Amino acid sequence: MAQRTFSIVKPDAVRKHFTGAILAQIDKAGFQIVAIKKASISKEQAKGFYAVHAGKPFFDALTTFMSSGPLFLMVLEKDNAIADLRKLMGATNPANAEEGTIRKNFAGSLQENAIHGSDAEDTAAFEIGYWFAGYELA
Repeated sequence: MAQRTFSIVKPDAVRKHFTGAILAQIDKAGFQIVAIKKASISKEQAKGFYAVHAGKPFFDALTTFMSSGPLFLMVLEKDNAIADLRKLMGATNPANAEEGTIRKNFAGSLQENAIHGSDAEDTAAFEIGYWFAGYELA
């Protein structure tokens, strides 16, 4: 059965005009794009989205970065979507990412790492609901 996951093409990748290439890699990997929208988010929206990290040393830098420019919010679907997207994205630190992964190809640093993807089903459900209304997922 198909599974849904959530992903963001982050501001660094959008700024560097990597969005099309990242979407092509996602498409080639067999994901269906259920919903996608370009948005600029406020720091408050970023804080709500990353609330699980509140109080951690990187929280302010993360929320500042994520609200620094346009990004693409996406709901993706395929069998084993969460694990498959995590593998396609590569390690959080692009220096440790495998060849051919999105982060190896497009990320510049640990913070500016091009893409976000949900890490579990409950996280995906929260993240999808945070950015998309039910009618957008038909």
